[in-house]
Amino acid sequence: MCGISGIIRYGNGSDPTDREISSMMEQMGHRGPNQSGIQLMDRAALGFNRLSIVDIEDGAQPMTNENGQVWLIFNGEIYNYKELRLMLQSKGHQFRNRSDSEIIVHLYEEYGIDCVHHLRGMFSFAIWDRAEQRLFAARDHFGIKPFYYAQEGHQFLFSSELKGLLAVSGQVPQVDYASMMHYLTFQYVPQPQTMFEGVQKLEPGHFMLVDREGRVTKRRYWEPAFEPEQRPIGTFIEEIRAVLRDSVKLHRQGDVPLGSFLSGGIDSSAIAALSMQEQLTKTFSVGFAGEGNENEYARAAAKAIGSMHDEEEITPEQFFANTQKAVWHLDEPVADPSAIALYSLSQLAGKQVTVVMSGEGADELFGGYGIYGEPRSLRPVSWLPNGMKSRLHRMVERVPLAFRGKNYLLRGFSPIEQRFYGNAKLFNESDKRQIALLGSERLEAMLPSASLTSDVYYNSRHLDDLTRMQLIDMNFWLPGDILMKADKMSMAHSLELRVPFLDKEVFEVARKIPAEYKLANGTTKYVLREAMRGILPEPLLQRPKLGFPIPLRKWLHGKFGDQMLEQISVVPQWFDVHAARLMLMQHREGKGDYSRKLWALYIFAVWHSTFIGEYRYGQARTQQMQIRTNRLHASGIKI
Repeated sequence: MCGISGIIRYGNGSDPTDREISSMMEQMGHRGPNQSGIQLMDRAALGFNRLSIVDIEDGAQPMTNENGQVWLIFNGEIYNYKELRLMLQSKGHQFRNRSDSEIIVHLYEEYGIDCVHHLRGMFSFAIWDRAEQRLFAARDHFGIKPFYYAQEGHQFLFSSELKGLLAVSGQVPQVDYASMMHYLTFQYVPQPQTMFEGVQKLEPGHFMLVDREGRVTKRRYWEPAFEPEQRPIGTFIEEIRAVLRDSVKLHRQGDVPLGSFLSGGIDSSAIAALSMQEQLTKTFSVGFAGEGNENEYARAAAKAIGSMHDEEEITPEQFFANTQKAVWHLDEPVADPSAIALYSLSQLAGKQVTVVMSGEGADELFGGYGIYGEPRSLRPVSWLPNGMKSRLHRMVERVPLAFRGKNYLLRGFSPIEQRFYGNAKLFNESDKRQIALLGSERLEAMLPSASLTSDVYYNSRHLDDLTRMQLIDMNFWLPGDILMKADKMSMAHSLELRVPFLDKEVFEVARKIPAEYKLANGTTKYVLREAMRGILPEPLLQRPKLGFPIPLRKWLHGKFGDQMLEQISVVPQWFDVHAARLMLMQHREGKGDYSRKLWALYIFAVWHSTFIGEYRYGQARTQQMQIRTNRLHASGIKI
């Protein structure tokens, strides 16, 4: 796990300097405290911050091939690098170290841009091809590792974190209005946009080329495609068990201490238990005082699988004290309160291990969210013809709010494209136009958030509704929320987080599971639970999903609600503060649960104060690093 940065100049742009690339890297010292390096070349500068995992002594980057024409910076892990090494050696390639990074250099030499098809792992990387004067960059299949970029004037900038771009950009950071409105719906900014105007994310399963004239070409090399197969459920159970064992074994590789997050639920327990079959594993959990404290369940799970367990209870004071730190590391506002809990969990684990495994991705692959049961529960009304449903929907809208069952009928009479945008839908179109102060003209020009998901829905129209919901989450919720916070919160503490469920071979099995096997016997993730039978004890197999149960709605009744409103008041140019105050009042009077909406406004306000209002580059408390700089002239001679 590392941080990468780069500057490409073209046209009349001058060559990048040591100072420019260094300023990008200084913003990301937490991503690679062990080693740093810079490569300066004609028209290009590459920077690298390293957290050493595999081949600690060697594997320094930027890394080149034998003739110095191909230069690589790489963030992530390639889990099939040993078999790729053997294949490449059989083709005559010679290796100078045993790191997984060097595999990519030789794959590019052998296959060019098609090298991405051979990789199994999590990655974002960039290759500067000196002969072609071309940048080639790619991001892994699911979006586990981040990649930000911006094009301005005669330069192309890229980095593992948005802060790196801001350090050298000639532009004053500005909020992207459309992204802010979509954030209010999704609780994150959907890819490829960011909350900053002019900055984008490379989407999962994509690569890009930037040629010598600065022309950018982006292509999708992989996408999640579900193709359910009708065959006995037992075949899926056996295949999932086998492929998960293999994935966990591959994810354990490395030369540093390794642990596992453990909540006591099926996902993290499965990963920790399979890891324990390979080697004794440390496990970690955090919880909050009161009902729903996950530490109790995690403790029981650790005892059942035999792991060495460590836990911490977070107070509300600690939670809010960590919020600004977490927002700084997130780069963009992500209104998921569990991100703050994950920050504390990573801090706990990072003191003892360098790598940690976690259960992200299981819900999206195997059907784990409770909302996935909605298509079945709505069948009594959703089977009606579309024209009739549309008329009935208009009738029910006029029914008083107190009418029991109104929400059920409204959802049942609505097509899935209108009712499900992913696991979070905070503000609807009407509500966010009332809370956001962007001006009537700008608001009228905004596309509704449903427009972002329409292509995925159209291309999956032949599939059942449950599977279509999974696809929406895999394309939006997973990279935008789950993996965003997983990477940023773990790397804040120089901790590499690995996700064995999000392995392309695991997905190859999961994508074939029919809907009736995902939700069966009154439970979610039925096939996964059955695959873990005999590995996990019965109570763990049956435990329902909780996530990080954070008592936010309770905290709003006290001083922390006032604290949040005070922070929201700092950005009156963006939000109607009176409307926010009214939400807090109604929440406290028990007239509705406004905790998540207020949290979204609060996190945006904290982010705005951090990155727009008061941001000063270099404020980050990064570890002082000895940066190795190479300058490469056109002749190829280092000086």
